[in-house]
Amino acid sequence: MAGSGPGAEKVQDVSAPARGPRARVVVALLPKGTGVAELARVQSISPGLLSAGLGSVPAAQTYLDVSQGNRVFDSLYDSELPRDVVGGICGPQYSPAVVERAESAPADIVPGLLSSTLEKDGKGCEVRSLDLRQLSALVRGLRGNDLVVAIERAPPEKNRQLAIGIAGHGFDGDLTSDSTRTGGYVLSTDIAPTILARLGVAIPGAMSGQPIRAEGLVDVGAIESLGDRMGVISERRGAVIGVSLLVWLVLLGLALLARGRVARVAVQLVCLSVIYLPLILLLGAALELSQAAEQLLVMFGGLLLAVLTLVALRGYRAIAVASGVVVLAYAVDVIAGSPLTSLSLLGPNPGLGVRFYGIGNELEALLGVLVVAGTGAGLAGFAPRLSPRRCAAMFLAVGLFFALVFAAGRFGADVGAAIVLPVGAAVAATAIAARSRRTALLVVAAPLAVLALIALADLVSGANAHLTRSVLDAGGLGDLAEVAQRRLQLSAHSFTRPVVLVFMPLIAALALLALARRDRFEALLQDSPVLRAGLLGALAATVIGTLANDSGALLLEIGAAYLLVFVSFVWSERPG
Repeated sequence: MAGSGPGAEKVQDVSAPARGPRARVVVALLPKGTGVAELARVQSISPGLLSAGLGSVPAAQTYLDVSQGNRVFDSLYDSELPRDVVGGICGPQYSPAVVERAESAPADIVPGLLSSTLEKDGKGCEVRSLDLRQLSALVRGLRGNDLVVAIERAPPEKNRQLAIGIAGHGFDGDLTSDSTRTGGYVLSTDIAPTILARLGVAIPGAMSGQPIRAEGLVDVGAIESLGDRMGVISERRGAVIGVSLLVWLVLLGLALLARGRVARVAVQLVCLSVIYLPLILLLGAALELSQAAEQLLVMFGGLLLAVLTLVALRGYRAIAVASGVVVLAYAVDVIAGSPLTSLSLLGPNPGLGVRFYGIGNELEALLGVLVVAGTGAGLAGFAPRLSPRRCAAMFLAVGLFFALVFAAGRFGADVGAAIVLPVGAAVAATAIAARSRRTALLVVAAPLAVLALIALADLVSGANAHLTRSVLDAGGLGDLAEVAQRRLQLSAHSFTRPVVLVFMPLIAALALLALARRDRFEALLQDSPVLRAGLLGALAATVIGTLANDSGALLLEIGAAYLLVFVSFVWSERPG
């Protein structure tokens, strides 16, 4: 994986202009299909991969994103990009149609912002179409603070990454930026800030990209391995996760025909296998397996861990320990700054161009349930006689701790976790403790307090995370309104995906069934009020996550699935 190896601590200063003649900046467009290995053969080039856009975008959109140093999903524009796009990375201003389209997006999008900013400062850059031989000659002729940014022509043939190389004073190693915090990987929106920083020009606030730098030693193998993994995450999710779940459910269906103890044990095995699924996927990212091998690892690895857990533990202790192991594994991984979370099949999927470190929406949804409901199961199994007040304190302590881990910019960098986990913990604490106005205020105050702590930590540590860039650095209420509008539009759009239309009726049916059978379910939890509180908190976390997230449908699907896992385990523990 990228980001490791000898010399990884070496970081060059590539932004401070050197004294002497005015620097020359060239953006070189290389033939389509040029790979990282070919580009790295050019002497003095720092190689990497370039995210071509948010999802699959046409070449014109990639170059447009480079020119403006910012980008949003195509679904947030009110029209498609005109085919006859006028303008370029460093060229003249874009046509009125392109500018009007940008103004329709709920973001500060300014086509051609790079060239207009350079023009105001009396500077500029040029774009040239070159082959590798011509690029080598250009790099050999660099002087002083000259800079060459060479990128493979868009769009990429297979994956969503393009080969990129940068040559100039201070570039000696693999490329990275604060946008990705991933060795060997940068964004299209990072190019404009890199050029401006090189020329000593102030970077406009409308640019969301961060200057590119070089770190460590050149490691082509690590970059290619990173690109290969990113390229298969989307296509493997269904083949690895979906098939494994289907096999487990088929086996469960056969076992349920036997009824009795066999059925209950089968339910517990499948429930624990589903809970262990994220842990096995984390291991799969570390082992860099083929699709078939990863599929076998997930299918049998989850079942094996489930069997071992049931052999060692009984009752709610089993599901509590499984939940705790998964949550702690991801907490340790993000605190350590490991790339495994982002490269696992349930990670943020950086190949789509959205999030590149920390946890993503998929993990936020399931961790919200595992943290809160898992705490309830742990208290029920290991401390059944603990007083309600102390149980409430445990819910709050565990929820707030993991909120800080998974939401802080230096670690998980997921702002949603700062809302979902505190709300879930506060609701669980309120459910187990005496209800009062004070506990009601706690539900409102908990996420606000965590957000304030994370914001303070980001500012003090310079984490420059999503919260800092999108909220704290907003230019005023208008910019904050744009952030909110963008998230709401994306959330609404998430409910139109075909997979949602398939699973949403199932979720609705299960919700109606739970409502109709609530008395029976209450009876199952009569002797375990703390687990009941944990499930209520997990339900609240799922609902709040659905409403507050820009992928609301995804939060609802995954959260509901893991709630069903806990409910099924409770059913399997019923007497008789």
